[in-house]
Amino acid sequence: MTDHVVVEADGGSRGNPGPAGYGAVVRDAGTGRPLREAAGGIGVASNNVAEYRGLIAGLEVALDLGASRVDVRMDSKLVVEQMSGRWKVKHPDMRVLASEAMALVRRFDSVGFAHIPRAQNAHADRLANEAMDAQAAGRDWAPPASEVDEPSTPDVPDPKPAPNVLYGWSAPAGRPTVATLLRHGETPLSLEKRFSGRGDAALTERGRAQALAAAQRLASSGIEAIVSSPLRRTQETAAIVADVLGLPVETDDGFAETDFGEWEGLTFGEVGKDAPEALRRWLEDPTIAPPGGESLAATATRVAVARDRAVAAYPDRAVLVVSHVTPIKLMLRDAVGAPIEAVYRLHLEPASLSLIDWYAESPAVVRLVNETHHLGDLATAAHR
Repeated sequence: MTDHVVVEADGGSRGNPGPAGYGAVVRDAGTGRPLREAAGGIGVASNNVAEYRGLIAGLEVALDLGASRVDVRMDSKLVVEQMSGRWKVKHPDMRVLASEAMALVRRFDSVGFAHIPRAQNAHADRLANEAMDAQAAGRDWAPPASEVDEPSTPDVPDPKPAPNVLYGWSAPAGRPTVATLLRHGETPLSLEKRFSGRGDAALTERGRAQALAAAQRLASSGIEAIVSSPLRRTQETAAIVADVLGLPVETDDGFAETDFGEWEGLTFGEVGKDAPEALRRWLEDPTIAPPGGESLAATATRVAVARDRAVAAYPDRAVLVVSHVTPIKLMLRDAVGAPIEAVYRLHLEPASLSLIDWYAESPAVVRLVNETHHLGDLATAAHR
């Protein structure tokens, strides 16, 4: 049984209306691991009908998996807005499908809908196209035989280039969610450059001072909400900032650090000495996880889901995300459309600030990376 899942769904029509199909992938919300796929051809239909069919198929799979909480991610603005109740359902065909989907929604404890760029919905789009290809060949779509026994490796989210704009000249339309990303303050593990994933290290005294310096820097920044990773070092950092800003702290597990498994607490040198081949493979392949841990690809998927939740929860608002070095690097990498390997070429100090404008329908814009001026002589704490 899986309590919390992510449904990514899509549909397409070759002709609109024309030969149509849908696809959906259901992932574990905590790890991003694909649990099950669904796809099918539906004869001649419109894009919107196919998209609704993808949503319905994904919700049915989530029910079958025993989920009680669902995050739906689709690149169909129409379906997301209609299912969220912000747009009316006017077309008769859509009313029937929306009613069927809503009946499924009511069977869960909670369902959230988020609109995502098409590039972030590539898995479901691929399934829909596979289903249309199978339909054209006169056969039914079927999942790979290996998927019955073992779910596939998580996809690495592919930030395919969006149409270029020149920020400040032809800036994206609409108002963004302004996201300030704060790395937690120093801990004993970060000071010694040790793998620090799901362990519950507390802030050092210097780390608490760094958090307070960041809070004072943000006091007049217009932050309206604070979302934090659940781990102790981020919760302590967020609490110090929240006390200065007078705001509550929401917690989202998706912003937690990568789980480094058996490498937790070790240095690169120690891992390289004991398991050089495992370390080499981990650095070369983002789908490889440390023993008992989580891969960079799985972290990327999990963080992308958490980011979408934040954008949906705080549209057109300023939100502070208190997180860790890997999730923040992944959000910066995704915003600029860089390959996942770009995370190895970014450096973030403890308690540093980065800033991204997240647009619902346009490319994100990075406005700040690794700001440490507010820390003064504390900025080099990680090197002492």
